[in-house]
Formats: sequence, structure tokens, C-alpha cells
Amino acid sequence: MYVLGIVKGALSARAGSISFSFFMAIFPFLLFILNLLPFIPIENLEVILLNFIEILVPENSQNFFASIFLDIQNKPRGGLLSSVFLLSIFLTANGVSAIFASFEESYHIDLSRNFLKQYFYSICVAVMLAITLLLAVIVSVFFEIYIFKNLEELIQSTVNWIRLGQSFFYVVITYISVAILYYFGTIEGKKSSFFSPGALMTTLLIIFTTWAFGIYIENFSTYNQLYGSIGALLIFMLYIWINSIVLLLGFELNATLNRLKNEEDKSN
Repeated sequence: MYVLGIVKGALSARAGSISFSFFMAIFPFLLFILNLLPFIPIENLEVILLNFIEILVPENSQNFFASIFLDIQNKPRGGLLSSVFLLSIFLTANGVSAIFASFEESYHIDLSRNFLKQYFYSICVAVMLAITLLLAVIVSVFFEIYIFKNLEELIQSTVNWIRLGQSFFYVVITYISVAILYYFGTIEGKKSSFFSPGALMTTLLIIFTTWAFGIYIENFSTYNQLYGSIGALLIFMLYIWINSIVLLLGFELNATLNRLKNEEDKSN
């Protein structure tokens, strides 16, 4: 049944829709987060956030991503801060709504929300994802200052505890973010537990694809030689598309398990 959902669910087309919407939403999402930073009393939080986010993107795209991040950060934003804040939420919610719409096109999903309810959930999830990312950065800073540096002093080894800690928080935030999308993405999503098998599978696959994609880009890809600076953009978009497929694979697993559970309940 899982394979049937993948075959009949137009996975590639849905992944293309998600990757486009995600790419359009990611920079408004950064704008949204940057508007929250002044309310958090941590020195150089912008630099810490950028270093944390760079772990999530391919190495060849980090300079491209960092330049846009710094441009958004340094560009003067006229008018009321509240209006910019609301606009960034609106644009980010559009991307989240497109992801939810792709979830509802699954072969195993029968129910769907109306537009207003879907958009309300999208706004809530966009805010939740932003808060999750900021909390992860703040906690990682705390661990880096008070725990990992002390571990390096106490334990004389070649292990880079700070880098290991950053990787750990990367895994945690990936899992929680995916779980949030799956749980609130569809009506049937709440029938699964928040910490679902699909979220776990997606997290593990994202870790693997990030590692494998990095090796491929470093050793085999000729994007930068062929396209110059725009190659970083193409690499980033390809990375998003691959992980969009991974996101749908995990969602299909949860949807399949829900369908099997419902059929079992009906038979009993």
C-alpha cells in the first residue's frame, strides 16, 4: 500500500511544487526571523544564526546563501516594523500552505480543509517553525558556552565537541520541524502521534541525502564550472527538490499507517 501511494501520488510533481514554494518562502522566513532577533538579548545572535543555518545547506551554496542573508539583515526596512513583520508572515505562510496542499494530494488522504482554515494553520505553523529555529539556536549557544567548551577542556581528545553539538541540534530541529509539518499538515495528521515513524524516517533520509549530496557536489558536479556563480543557486534548488521528495516519502508512510489503522478499526 505504501508503494501504491508513491506510484499513484504523483510524487515528482508534488515535490516540484513543494520545492518551488519552499524556495519562494525561505527568504521571507529569514526576514520574519530577523525581525524577531531584536527582542532576544543575545550578543551577535545574527552571526550565530547564520552559522547554524549554514549547516543546513550544501557547502557550495553557503556563500550564496550567506550573501542574501546579510543583504536582508543590513538592508534598511522603512515604514513600521509591524507591517514588515506581518508581510513576512504572510509570504512564509504561502509557502507552508503550498506544502500542506501537496500533502492533501496524497493517494491516501480523503479529507481536506477549506482555504481559510488551511491558511490559518499555515500561519500558525510558520510561527511555530520560526520559534523552533530560534529556540534551537539559543539552546545550542548555551550548550556551546557552558557545556561543550568545558568538555573540550576536561576531555583531552580529538573530538570537536562544539561541532558535534551543532550537528546534534541540526538533527533535533530537523526532526521537530518535520513532525510539526506532518502533524498539522492534514486533518488525518493529528490521528498519528506527534513523534511519528514518518518524521523519523524523513529525518534520517535528510541526514543521508545531505551527506551524499555534499560528496556528489564536491567530487562530481560541474555546476560551478558550467554556470559560474548561478551554479550555487542551481545546487541549492536541486538540494531542496531532493529533500522535498524525502519529505513526501515520510508523509506517505504516515498516511499509509493511518489508512491501515482505520481499515483495521472498521473491520473490528
